[in-house]
Amino acid sequence: MQIDFSSLTPAQIYHWMTQSIVPRPIAWVISVNEMGSYNLAPFSYFNAVCSDPPLVMLSIGRKPGGEYKDTSENLIARKNCVIHIAKSHLAQLVTDSSRTLPAETSEVDELGLDLVPFEGFDVPRLACCDIAMACSFNQVHELGRNKQRVIYAEVHQLFVSDEVIAEDTKGRSKIDALRVDPLARLGSSEYAVMGKVISIPRPK
Repeated sequence: MQIDFSSLTPAQIYHWMTQSIVPRPIAWVISVNEMGSYNLAPFSYFNAVCSDPPLVMLSIGRKPGGEYKDTSENLIARKNCVIHIAKSHLAQLVTDSSRTLPAETSEVDELGLDLVPFEGFDVPRLACCDIAMACSFNQVHELGRNKQRVIYAEVHQLFVSDEVIAEDTKGRSKIDALRVDPLARLGSSEYAVMGKVISIPRPK
């Protein structure tokens, strides 16, 4: 089967891209709305793009009505956010947080999630996640006919729960991926969870 994207609608292209580029990490993002409360939303067009400075990328589309999504508006206006890596058992809550709600409504409150202070940062983190990144807006590019926003955010601090810290063969601290048990995105309504980890040294 060969699929010619030039003959497809944007929705059909999205369908095929999200099923073929798998698995994708999920950024579960807390941002601050104009009322000063916290919006929470998941994005799977997400990844690390630079180490100096440490930058991550969030590609954020629009709401069904064509308006920009709250997270991109919040980041451009108020700069700071916290990006979490969710565990697999949080899949339903991650999905529920994607519901389109009024901009002033806090998904954190709607879902009854607990927040804890992120030391040295003005946005709190979710208590239920073992990994969280304190980030600030760096720049934005608008791409495509629909002006999809690609936002670059700089990571200032990384929180990693002691529960998921291990030691490698050289005695260095490392994050144990199996203990993190990260939720990953597939196509449609499907998710993936960690099975096993393999290690293959790079050639010298």
